[in-house]
Amino acid sequence: MAKGKSQQTKESGDRVVLVNRRAYHDYEILETFEAGIALVGTEVKSVRAGRVNLQDAYCKVQNGEVWLYNMHISPYSHGNRYNPDPVRPRKLLLHKWEINRLMGKAEMKGLTIVPLKIYFKRGYAKVEIAIVRGKKLYDKRQAIAERDRQREEERMMMNRQ
Repeated sequence: MAKGKSQQTKESGDRVVLVNRRAYHDYEILETFEAGIALVGTEVKSVRAGRVNLQDAYCKVQNGEVWLYNMHISPYSHGNRYNPDPVRPRKLLLHKWEINRLMGKAEMKGLTIVPLKIYFKRGYAKVEIAIVRGKKLYDKRQAIAERDRQREEERMMMNRQ
């Protein structure tokens, strides 16, 4: 999905604002969580407009809270001088048991927490985060080869029909 384009999912009416495709390519996704984001002021309007970037974003568990770092939300064009810092850390809203699970997994060697997508659910901004393990170069090549093979099979099926 192109940057800034939104997508409506059919089953729940959620409006996906941005998908971090790079995370799907660079990491093996082990477990996902849905979290709310504590946004201030005009940040919600900027997110609705798709003016958000997850390129280098990551999450950390500190003092029993989960924080999202390096997510860039551009200042709202019609905002005033009180627009917040575009790359400030943002608190993620999760249940205590989810935070404990994330804390335990994040301490394991080779695992990290990254955001996968940002969307709106019943009017609230949500972020899907995942516990991930980095892929090796040969894993990435294998995934690309598998994707190409599936595309070729689909083309063959379409040509038969």
